[in-house]
Amino acid sequence: MTHNYRIESHPILPIPERQKVTFTWQGQPLEGYAGETISAALFANGIRTFGYHPKDGSPQGIFCANGQCAQCTVIANGLPVKSCMTLLRAGMAVEPVKALPTLPQAAPATGFKPVRKLAVDVLILGGGPAGLSAAIELGKLGIQTLVVDDKHRLGGKLVLQTHRFFGSINACYAGTRGIDIATKLESDVRQYETVEIWLNSTAVAAFSDQKVGIVHSLMDEQGTSEYVLVEPQILLNATGAREKTLTFKGNTLPGVYGAGAFQTLVNRDLVRAAERLFIVGGGNVGLIAGYHALQAGIQVVGLVEALPECGGYKVHKDKLVRMGVPIYTSHTVISANGKDSVESVTIARIDEKWQPIPGTEQTFTCDTLLIAVGLDPVDEFYRKAVEYGMTVFAAGDADEIAEASAAMFSGKIRGLEIARSLGKGVDEAPLEWFRTAEILKSKPGAITHETIPDDDEEVFPVIHCSQEIPCNPCTSVCSQGAIFIDESDIRRVPDYIAQKLGTTCIACEKCVTICPGLAITLVDRRKQQDTALVTIPYEYEKGSISVGDWVTVLDTTGTVLGKVEVVRTRIARTTDRTILVKVRAPAEIAVHIAGIQVQEGWVSEPVDQWVERLEDDTMVCRCERVTLAEIKEIIRSGVRDMNEIKAITRAGMGACGGKTCGSLIKRAFRELGIPMSEVTENVARPMFVETPFGVLAGVEEE
Repeated sequence: MTHNYRIESHPILPIPERQKVTFTWQGQPLEGYAGETISAALFANGIRTFGYHPKDGSPQGIFCANGQCAQCTVIANGLPVKSCMTLLRAGMAVEPVKALPTLPQAAPATGFKPVRKLAVDVLILGGGPAGLSAAIELGKLGIQTLVVDDKHRLGGKLVLQTHRFFGSINACYAGTRGIDIATKLESDVRQYETVEIWLNSTAVAAFSDQKVGIVHSLMDEQGTSEYVLVEPQILLNATGAREKTLTFKGNTLPGVYGAGAFQTLVNRDLVRAAERLFIVGGGNVGLIAGYHALQAGIQVVGLVEALPECGGYKVHKDKLVRMGVPIYTSHTVISANGKDSVESVTIARIDEKWQPIPGTEQTFTCDTLLIAVGLDPVDEFYRKAVEYGMTVFAAGDADEIAEASAAMFSGKIRGLEIARSLGKGVDEAPLEWFRTAEILKSKPGAITHETIPDDDEEVFPVIHCSQEIPCNPCTSVCSQGAIFIDESDIRRVPDYIAQKLGTTCIACEKCVTICPGLAITLVDRRKQQDTALVTIPYEYEKGSISVGDWVTVLDTTGTVLGKVEVVRTRIARTTDRTILVKVRAPAEIAVHIAGIQVQEGWVSEPVDQWVERLEDDTMVCRCERVTLAEIKEIIRSGVRDMNEIKAITRAGMGACGGKTCGSLIKRAFRELGIPMSEVTENVARPMFVETPFGVLAGVEEE
């Protein structure tokens, strides 16, 4: 029995018309959309378990949704494929993997094509914010540039971001949603004739003769591709980052996956990837993913963070809290529980040595555990290019992990640096670009108190943003100049200075609308002194709130202030899909209202059980099913070479080539007190991505 998990309406994302196609899963006919991934089609039909590992029979499902691992492998038309990277076609027969796949008998090759060789000035790997920003600068100068990306559209992770971005309006489109920034950058880069774009194409290796092997999709209905050796004068690695993961009991169950995979399913594929979600990690990625889940109609049971405070922006945390999501700081995940998929999660408080405190365990019912515990640069191409003497640059997360706004500036700067390396005689990047980039990369700063305007003002904004972060949209849109941030350093907390200027707020509500953190409300007490009208930004379905409704309002800490009546809702053309909800509230709470509760407290209640922490079945290498206990036993025996661990256990021999388990093995060394200076790291395999021999050989397809 299947179900429909399609997102059929969304407060921000448009729902496009798509061509329905029929495919089969284990012989059962199902519906999907032409051009979506197999994994999206399976999830949309309620199928989360894609197969069973041949070594121990453990259930397998989606994990990275980015082609990095092979946990989502299925059999499609007789061939094993990564379902997250393979597009669905009409009539496709899809089967789960239940043992080592058996390849069908192939017909003899009818011929071989010579491998195409292509020389370019600049090869950019990655079509995200950094790669596109660099390509735009190179396009302006008429420099022959090839951009290669393995997705079906440009934009990288921007295409998954429904929220407005922070930073500077003039510098990096602050106040604009990530999905719209992606569209803007793609439009800009496509206007330059000297910039060529290859989508659904994968760079698989760098070679000692300074060429890069690329499997280039021809973008036809048959999904054919060609192998091309590209020889660039300069290589720009803008491949972004991959997510870190954790070791805990049940960490490889279907339903445990990263924020990127979750956002891909929800915001790109428009699939409701969970019913009840629990989040591990309180950085910006985890906090934002929680907000995206709520927008998609998914219950967010809670969020756990090992540090005493969340590392992401306070406005992101506040946004979740005031919508009814509890956050457990100084806690860790003990286990994901379930047989074939996640059914619950157990967490516990930790002490100053990061160890779980017995007796503090709590278990919560959920079907998905989202891991958002940091990012690592995807820099293997950069390191290999350096080894082979290529002229190579890095930009964005592949160079330094930061916000997408910083990645755009990183790309702009690298674009000019590349042009100068090619002898184009352009000026160096302005010093202001470097300063702006440093500001945009800044970690969250000091927290101050909210500033409430004087009692004698009748209408005024309340700025609930109280942490120093790089952001200035509110100052840019205020026609009265009544909101101030020192433009020399936009990390300062904004101040409302109308009285100092001798002016007044005109209640235009533009600041309420544009704030990326939904951290500004407007209080209007011109008509009555004992009550006030409060305008609150709201980014959920318009039909979910109506005039006459009584809603629960909360402050920035998530404290319930009471129930108030909705007197007006509107979506103005300039609000960019944000609903402005006007409520009438008692004067004593009006200035403290920061948001409307969207999730009831019962969603986050724990169950009366917990699961004991066990190390023996905690997986380090999900591809080869190697446990943490096995790895630690080998380390305790004296092994200090990760290549030897690989030879003994096969950890790192799987599809990801050690990209996922490598960091976990290093963590095991550190947990046992072994300094990394004593450890020999893994030798990376030559091919970064699995590639069919037929493609490399130039086999002609019939």
